[in-house]
Amino acid sequence: MNIDVSAIFQIAGIGIVTAMIHTVLKQMGKEDMAHWVTLIGFVVVLFMVIRLLNDLFQEIKTIFLFQ
Repeated sequence: MNIDVSAIFQIAGIGIVTAMIHTVLKQMGKEDMAHWVTLIGFVVVLFMVIRLLNDLFQEIKTIFLFQ
Protein backbone atom coordinates (compact mmCIF):
# COMPACT_ATOMS: atom_id res chain seq x y z
CA MET A 1 0.00 0.00 0.00
CA ASN A 2 1.35 3.41 -0.99
CA ILE A 3 1.61 6.11 1.63
CA ASP A 4 0.91 9.40 -0.11
CA VAL A 5 2.55 12.09 1.99
CA SER A 6 1.94 14.75 -0.63
CA ALA A 7 -1.78 14.72 0.19
CA ILE A 8 -1.00 15.62 3.80
CA PHE A 9 1.17 18.52 2.66
CA GLN A 10 -1.54 19.68 0.24
CA ILE A 11 -4.14 19.71 3.01
CA ALA A 12 -1.77 21.54 5.35
CA GLY A 13 -0.94 24.06 2.62
CA ILE A 14 -4.59 24.75 1.91
CA GLY A 15 -5.18 25.22 5.63
CA ILE A 16 -2.31 27.67 6.00
CA VAL A 17 -3.29 29.71 2.93
CA THR A 18 -6.93 29.75 4.01
CA ALA A 19 -5.97 30.92 7.50
CA MET A 20 -3.79 33.73 6.10
CA ILE A 21 -6.49 34.93 3.71
CA HIS A 22 -9.07 34.74 6.50
CA THR A 23 -6.85 36.83 8.78
CA VAL A 24 -6.17 39.47 6.12
CA LEU A 25 -9.83 39.80 5.20
CA LYS A 26 -10.86 39.99 8.85
CA GLN A 27 -8.30 42.75 9.48
CA MET A 28 -9.71 44.65 6.50
CA GLY A 29 -13.17 44.47 8.05
CA LYS A 30 -14.62 42.04 5.52
CA GLU A 31 -15.66 39.33 7.92
CA ASP A 32 -18.35 37.94 5.61
CA MET A 33 -15.80 37.31 2.88
CA ALA A 34 -13.41 35.82 5.44
CA HIS A 35 -16.03 33.32 6.51
CA TRP A 36 -16.75 32.39 2.89
CA VAL A 37 -13.05 31.79 2.24
CA THR A 38 -12.88 29.55 5.28
CA LEU A 39 -15.96 27.63 4.17
CA ILE A 40 -14.61 27.14 0.65
CA GLY A 41 -11.26 25.96 2.03
CA PHE A 42 -13.07 23.50 4.28
CA VAL A 43 -15.12 22.12 1.38
CA VAL A 44 -12.02 21.67 -0.80
CA VAL A 45 -10.23 19.77 1.98
CA LEU A 46 -13.38 17.74 2.66
CA PHE A 47 -13.51 16.59 -0.96
CA MET A 48 -9.82 15.67 -0.81
CA VAL A 49 -10.38 13.60 2.33
CA ILE A 50 -13.43 11.90 0.83
CA ARG A 51 -11.39 10.94 -2.23
CA LEU A 52 -8.62 9.54 -0.01
CA LEU A 53 -11.15 7.61 2.08
CA ASN A 54 -12.62 6.16 -1.10
CA ASP A 55 -9.17 4.95 -2.12
CA LEU A 56 -8.67 3.46 1.34
CA PHE A 57 -11.99 1.60 1.23
CA GLN A 58 -11.23 0.29 -2.26
CA GLU A 59 -7.89 -1.01 -0.99
CA ILE A 60 -9.57 -2.69 1.99
CA LYS A 61 -12.19 -4.18 -0.32
CA THR A 62 -9.53 -5.68 -2.58
CA ILE A 63 -7.64 -7.12 0.39
CA PHE A 64 -10.58 -8.80 2.08
CA LEU A 65 -12.45 -9.91 -1.04
CA PHE A 66 -9.24 -11.10 -2.77
CA GLN A 67 -9.96 -9.31 -6.00
